[in-house]
Amino acid sequence: MLVAVLKTLFDRDLNKLRQEIEAYQDEKALWRIEPGISNSGGNLCLHLLGNLNTYIGAELGHSGYVRHRDLEFSARDVPRTELLAGIAATRRAVEAALTPLADEQLAAEYPVVVFEASTSVGYMLMHLATHLTYHLGQINYHRRLLDKHLPGC
Repeated sequence: MLVAVLKTLFDRDLNKLRQEIEAYQDEKALWRIEPGISNSGGNLCLHLLGNLNTYIGAELGHSGYVRHRDLEFSARDVPRTELLAGIAATRRAVEAALTPLADEQLAAEYPVVVFEASTSVGYMLMHLATHLTYHLGQINYHRRLLDKHLPGC
């Protein structure tokens, strides 16, 4: 039952990520940075996609995904269409990785050590779900603060 709940939550929040990226009225605002705001909505989106494709897609689903974490924070002006395609692909990768997973497997050791010590698959999936919602909230706030049609923008 917990795997089914996690699948539902990941799908819900990746759908919400798509909605947030689509909701930017000014595509350039996706990449806007202001004093006190260190990451753009676009970079947070790329970071979430890299994170989920690595820790769920590659590690649990054996997708072959190779992460380029530095680009998640340094890339600029990636077209919105590419971000949306990435979100759709990530939704498919998460679904494919979690579908064969049984609740009993959540207690198994996660295949790589990510934190100071090894954790269970269940712990890692819960961490990834909360990490997704944390950054999703940041993207929502970024959009509401910085997606303005300002003169000269």
